[in-house]
Formats: sequence, C-alpha cells, structure tokens
Amino acid sequence: MKKFAILMTAVIVSAMMATAAMAAEQITLRFAGQQPTEHLCTKMMRDFAKEIEQKTKGRVKITVFPANQLGSYELVMEELIRGTVDMSVTSFASGFDPRFDVIYTNGIVSSYAEAKKVFTPGAWLPNKLVELGKPLGVNVLGSYVEGMIGIASTKPLKEPLNPKVDKGVLVRVANMDVYNLGAKAMGFRTITIPWADIYQSLQTGVCDAVDGMSTAAAYTTLGDVMKYWYATNYSFEYLPLMVSEKAWKKLSPEDQKIFREAAKNFTLKSISTAESEDTKYMKLMEKKGIKVHKYSAKELKPIKDACVGIWDELGKRGLTPELMKGLRENLGK
Repeated sequence: MKKFAILMTAVIVSAMMATAAMAAEQITLRFAGQQPTEHLCTKMMRDFAKEIEQKTKGRVKITVFPANQLGSYELVMEELIRGTVDMSVTSFASGFDPRFDVIYTNGIVSSYAEAKKVFTPGAWLPNKLVELGKPLGVNVLGSYVEGMIGIASTKPLKEPLNPKVDKGVLVRVANMDVYNLGAKAMGFRTITIPWADIYQSLQTGVCDAVDGMSTAAAYTTLGDVMKYWYATNYSFEYLPLMVSEKAWKKLSPEDQKIFREAAKNFTLKSISTAESEDTKYMKLMEKKGIKVHKYSAKELKPIKDACVGIWDELGKRGLTPELMKGLRENLGK
C-alpha cells in the first residue's frame, strides 16, 4: 500500500507538472482594431484569430478588441512599441516615422490585380514597411486593403482622365501632402475640410467633390448628396497588420511561420473582398441614381503617371529622397 501511495503521488505530481508546462506554453495575445464591431475588417481579424488557434493547436489564443476599445490608432501604436498591446490592424501613426505615409502615396496601384502583386508579403513595399517598423519594435506582417479610392462629386468632372485639364470642381482633400499634391497633379483645385464637415460642405457648395474615400465609404457617407462617382483608383484605403516585437519573440519559430502564412492569407483575402465590395457599392450607387464612371488600368495610366510625377517632391517633404527613389524604381512604371 505504501508503494502504491508513492506511485500515485508520483503520477499526480507528473500530471500537475505537465499541466503547468502546457499552461506556460500557451500564449494569449491582445489584438486591437479600429473598425466597428460588424465591419468586414473586424470579421477578418476574428477569422485570423481562429486560424492561428487552430493551426497552433491552441498554443496561441488571440482576443480581438475592435472599435478602438484599446485606444486610438496613435495610442495603439505607442502600446505596440512598448509591448503592452500585442497586435493590431490599425493605421500607422506617422508621428513615430513620417515615412509610413508612403503607403498613402497616390499612383502606387491602379487595379486589384496590381494590388495583389504589390501587397503580398515579401514584395518590395511590404518589405519596406517591415524595415521601417523594425527600429520601433513593430513587426509589419501583412495588410488590410479595404478598397480603391476615387472621386465623389456633385458636378461632372471635365476630362477626368486628362491630368492637364482643370476638372472644373473644388475638391476636398485630407491635410496630407500625399493627397494634396496628388489631387493637384490630376488637375484638381483643392481645399482642406475636416472629415466631420464633408457632407455639409458638399451639400452647401463649400466644395464640389471629395478626394480620399473608398467606394463603400463614399456610398455610406455621401450617398444622399453625391451625384457622380469616378473610380479613378489613384489610391486605396489601407491598414497594416502589426505585431509587437515583444509578442513576436514569445512565439516559437514554428508558430512564427504559422503567423506569416495567416498574414499572407489575410492580405490576399482582404484584396479579393475589397474588389467584391467595390462592385457591390457601385451597383448600389447606380440603383440610387448616382452616375458611376469605371475605367481600365490602361485608361488610368495618365493619372498614374501624373501622380508618379510628384513623388520626387514628396521625397523632399518627409518621405525622403531615398524612399521615393525606391518607390519609383519598383512601383513607378
């Protein structure tokens, strides 16, 4: 009986040690998002979390916090750097490095076919974003491309594909050089208006058009006031998928590989979904009586060339000549 008791004690201790080891191996990560709870991006974040948990066999669990629950994108990026937030799909806070604004440069892609080549992890631009994030302790694993950007207008544009012709409208742009210079290069006169005032500004004629909105955003935000949509695809709505370096180091090489594969899937799925969403919302626009203008990548080439033409100037305004030279050599053709 004494020997049996000793044996049972050993078994129990061994089981407890195994359980403790398993608990120690399990990692739980906090995943911050800025889109609403029901947004497609949030759904994809949850799908990403499920994929990771399944493929790591429960070693890594991810809890999703959408709708800025963990703070604004600036705060989240600061916490990523510190390692107090583990992951995010939130905007770059370019206050930490102005070169992150390269992602908003007009003229990078003109179609979703191009986007798949440009944003797949391992391509030049994703590698450059990894390079920029590394000194901060942030690992840029992938991308969420929400949709191509066009022009919403209350008036018809004059020769929308000819950058040498004044478009005949005053267009609202974000207070960023990449958008302001890009719009001017395409033939627009520009005005900066706060995001919250865009609808009223279009309604009252303070501006005639809006630059910098995806198809879905234009329809859901301005559908009752806009009369024309020009799918000029000169830029895109973009969010990076980032992991804190401190969280990354907790993962085994095997699990890091799983994360990279999942990030690639996340990126490509976002691009395919964005293309479907663009088609869906352009049909809704037409149903609402909004005149929709769609173009091929070949037709959009003059606009792309005009945007590429201001890249050197952007290099003098925070994006650095070296960065813009690399962008031109790799994506400017």
